Amino acid sequence: MIEKQYNKLIGDTLLPVDIVLAPEWWYKHTGITFDRDFFFHPVRRVEDEQKMEKVLYDRWGRYNLGSLKEQRRPEAGAVHLASGFLLSEMLGCDVEYTENHPPQVISANREDFILNPDNAFESVSFRKFESMLESLKSKYGYLTGDVNWSGILNIAMDLRAESIFPDMLVQPEKTREYLSKIAAVIEKFTRGLASETGSTSVSVNRNVRNLKKPLFLHSECSHTMISTEDYEKYLLPFDIEWSRSFRPFGVHYCGSDPHRHAESFAKIPHLDFLDVGWGGDVKTLRKHLPDTFLNIRLSPVELVNQSTDEIRKIITRLVNDSGNPYLTGVCCINMDDKITDEKITTIFETVENLRNQ
Repeated sequence: MIEKQYNKLIGDTLLPVDIVLAPEWWYKHTGITFDRDFFFHPVRRVEDEQKMEKVLYDRWGRYNLGSLKEQRRPEAGAVHLASGFLLSEMLGCDVEYTENHPPQVISANREDFILNPDNAFESVSFRKFESMLESLKSKYGYLTGDVNWSGILNIAMDLRAESIFPDMLVQPEKTREYLSKIAAVIEKFTRGLASETGSTSVSVNRNVRNLKKPLFLHSECSHTMISTEDYEKYLLPFDIEWSRSFRPFGVHYCGSDPHRHAESFAKIPHLDFLDVGWGGDVKTLRKHLPDTFLNIRLSPVELVNQSTDEIRKIITRLVNDSGNPYLTGVCCINMDDKITDEKITTIFETVENLRNQ
C-alpha cells in the first residue's frame, strides 16, 4: 500500500494524464488551419476550440477528453496546442503563420539591449489580442483559457538569438537587466490574463488542467543549452521569486537533461511541479525533489516507432522511477499526423491500469 503523500495545491488525483496534438495532426484529421485568424479572430477562437473538443471526445471521450464539447467557450488562447509566440511577437519578432504548422517565431537578431516593457503592450499584436478579448467578453460576459507565454530565456533567444549566451559571459550586468525586463513583460501579461480567466498555463501543458489549482508554468526549453552555473546566476533568481509569488509554481523543461539541473531546482523554495523532458532521469530528480509533482513527458517523435508494448513498459518504468503516483503525471505533447489512435489509447490504458494497481 503506497502512502498517500501529495501536494495540497496540486491535489490528490492519482496519475493525471493528458495529450496535446500538433497542428499537423489537426490539419490532417479535421481540416483546421492555423493561420493568424485561428489565434486572433473571436469567432474562429470559439468555433475551432469547440470543434477540437468534439474530435477529442469522439476518439478518447472515455478518458475524459473532450468533456467540454457542448460548450462554446470564449478561449483567450489556443488551449489545445502548446506553442509560445505571442510575447515574442509583442516584443518585435516576426511570426510566420501557416495552415498546418504552429506559429514560427523569427529571431529579431537584435544587437542591442534596448527593451521597454511598456512598448510590448502598445504593439500591434497585443492590441489585436486585446481587441479579440474585448469582443469575446462583450458577447459571452466572461473569458476562459490562457496563452502560452513561453519563458525568460526562450524569449531572450527570440530577440537576440545565440548572442544571449556570450552576453552572459562578457556583459553580465546588462544581461541581468535585459532578462529582468523580459520577466516584467511576462508578469504584467500573465497577471492581466489571470485576472480575466483565472488561468495562465493550460496552453503550456494541458495536463495542468487536471490539477487542483491553476499552475504558473515557466517554460525553460532553452535551459538545456546553458550550464547549471549560468542557470543559477541568471535565471534561478526569477524562479525563486516566482515560486513565492505565483503558487502553485512549476517549471516546464522539455529537454532531455532536466536531471542536470536537479540540485539547482532543489533551491527553488516552492517547486510544486516539474515537466520532465523525455530522457530525463526521473530517479535522480525524485531524489532531489521529493515533494515536487513530476510530470513525465513521453517523446512524440519516438512514440511513432514504438510498439504498444514498448509504450506500456516505458510508462510503467518511469512512473515507478518517480516513486509516488500522487506526485506523478504522464503526458505526450505535440504528437503529429504520424501518430496512430491506437498508440494514444495505449497511453491512457496504461495509466488506468497503473492506477488500478
